[in-house]
Amino acid sequence: MIPSISNEGNLASYMEQIKKFPLLEAKEEYMLAKAWKNQGDVKAAHKLVTSHLRLVAKIASGYRGYGLPLSDLISEGNIGMMHAVKRFEPEKGFRLATYAMWWIKASIQEYILRSWSLVKIGTTAAQKKLFFNLKKIKSKISAIEDGDLTPDQVDKIATELSVPHKEVISMNRRISGSDYSLNSPVTDDSSGEWQDWLEDDTQNQEASFADTEEYLIKKNILSDSLEYLNERERDIISERQLSENPLTLEELSNRYGVSRERIRQIEAKAFEKLQTKMTEKAKDINLLQYN
Repeated sequence: MIPSISNEGNLASYMEQIKKFPLLEAKEEYMLAKAWKNQGDVKAAHKLVTSHLRLVAKIASGYRGYGLPLSDLISEGNIGMMHAVKRFEPEKGFRLATYAMWWIKASIQEYILRSWSLVKIGTTAAQKKLFFNLKKIKSKISAIEDGDLTPDQVDKIATELSVPHKEVISMNRRISGSDYSLNSPVTDDSSGEWQDWLEDDTQNQEASFADTEEYLIKKNILSDSLEYLNERERDIISERQLSENPLTLEELSNRYGVSRERIRQIEAKAFEKLQTKMTEKAKDINLLQYN
């Protein structure tokens, strides 16, 4: 059984319990994963999950700034961990922790989105990216936690995240709970008002559900397609194309001991393979377009 965690009160007890589960060496992890995949060995799957509970707790603690109990975040992360074990392909040659991080983070983030409600933050990929990065960037540019952003701050955030200015303003208001009037001037000496930056683009429930469903389909397509890349290709694509803070060719060339040009070639080839596989999978489920 996985240790239960129902509230913040037993959090310390839970942390002590999960420390008792040993970490796995690569060979043991491989054998357990093969036993689960080939023979359906439930005990092997349980050992794979419990050996990574500390990883889940560590990742979950990084999402404490959204006003939700850490115990709930950990519980959701554990669900993601179980999904990761279920889908893990040991013959791909990479460790379970590397693969599981995707599932753990996705599970926690989706729980946060559900908790904040579709009405509050929306469900498009751009809105999700903005939601999970806004506080960090505000801290970096020394923006106040509550209240409206200045036009310069809005511009910096919109540029860094490649999202419309109006979405930055709208998301900041939703997260901070600001009740400033939309008729307030943008600046003391400005005739323009904040409402001029906004449009009523609220979706109805059917449209919101459709966006959620499409996002989940696309996320699964990407996750499945990444498995067709080898470990180095997957790492380079992740660091160059999927990371919030992409690494440079120079940094990756140092990591792998090859030239920057070789990294560029691997990235280009891997990206082409990824696009091809994603297109194939999208057609299989009648998804008309993947962007």
